[in-house]
Amino acid sequence: MIKTIAIQGAEGSNHHKVARDFYGNDIQLKECLSFDTLVYSLLDKTSDQAIMALENTIAGSIIPNYALIDKNDLHICGEQYLNIHHHLMALPNQSINDIKEVSSHPMALLQCKTFFKQYPHIKLVEDVDTAEVAKRISNNQLMGVAAIAPKIAAEIFNLEVIEDDIQTMKDNATRFVIIQTEKPNNGIDSIDKASMKFQLDHKRGSLAAILNVLSDCKMNLTKIQSLPIIETPWKYAFFVDVTFDNYKNFEKAKAIIEIMALDFKILGEYKNAKL
Repeated sequence: MIKTIAIQGAEGSNHHKVARDFYGNDIQLKECLSFDTLVYSLLDKTSDQAIMALENTIAGSIIPNYALIDKNDLHICGEQYLNIHHHLMALPNQSINDIKEVSSHPMALLQCKTFFKQYPHIKLVEDVDTAEVAKRISNNQLMGVAAIAPKIAAEIFNLEVIEDDIQTMKDNATRFVIIQTEKPNNGIDSIDKASMKFQLDHKRGSLAAILNVLSDCKMNLTKIQSLPIIETPWKYAFFVDVTFDNYKNFEKAKAIIEIMALDFKILGEYKNAKL
C-alpha cells in the first residue's frame, strides 16, 4: 500500500527532497501551504505521515513546530538531515544578465543576499514557497524571471540552473522529523535517540538536576529548547533531544525524570540520523 506523505510546500521543495530521500519515489505526496495544514492532514487522516522541518543551523529552531507536535499529541518516528543548497533557475537559454526578477521564500532570499549584491539590476520579490515559484515560471513560460530553489525543482519543472550554490553560508543544514498520530513501533534495537518534553517548578537548580540525571544515565544531550507556557506567564516547557548507546540507560533516565518533572511526555523514540 502506497503511503500518503504530507509535506510543507510544493513538489520540488526541500520537504519533497527529504520525502524522496527517506521513502524513495513510491509515495503519494500531499502538498500543504502551512505547517498547520500539514498537521490537520494527519489529524483528519488524509495523510499517513508528515515531514516537518524543526531546526536549521543558521536560522535556529522553528519554535512553533515544537508546539504543534506537543499540542496535537503527535509522535516523532524518524528524522532526516538535509544540506541546504540554493540554486538560481529559469527557463532554458538565459544568462544571469537576462534575469530581471527573482522570486523566492524570504528565508531563501536572505540566505542569498550577498550573491545578489553583484547584480543590482535584479529585483528581489518575496513569495510563499521556493518550488511554487519554479512551477509558476514553467507553467506560464516566464522569461526574465528566476527562482531560488533546490535542484529537484529544476528537474521536475524543466528549468535550467543558471548559478549553483548561491547561498552565503555553505554549511547550512536543516533537521526534519517524520511525524504521525500513532505511537511508532520502532524496535528497541534500532532506537538510539529520543525527544522529550517536560515542565519544571520555577526554583533554583531544577533544570540542573534534570541535566545531571541525563549525564548520570549516559545520555548525550543534543538539543534543549525552552518554550513559554501561554497560560502561565514566566513558566516554560523544555524540549530535549538525547542520544544513547544503551536503551536500558534511557529507560532509567525516563523513570527518574517522570518523578522529578511535570507534564513529562515522550515525543518520539527513533533512529538517530546523521549529516
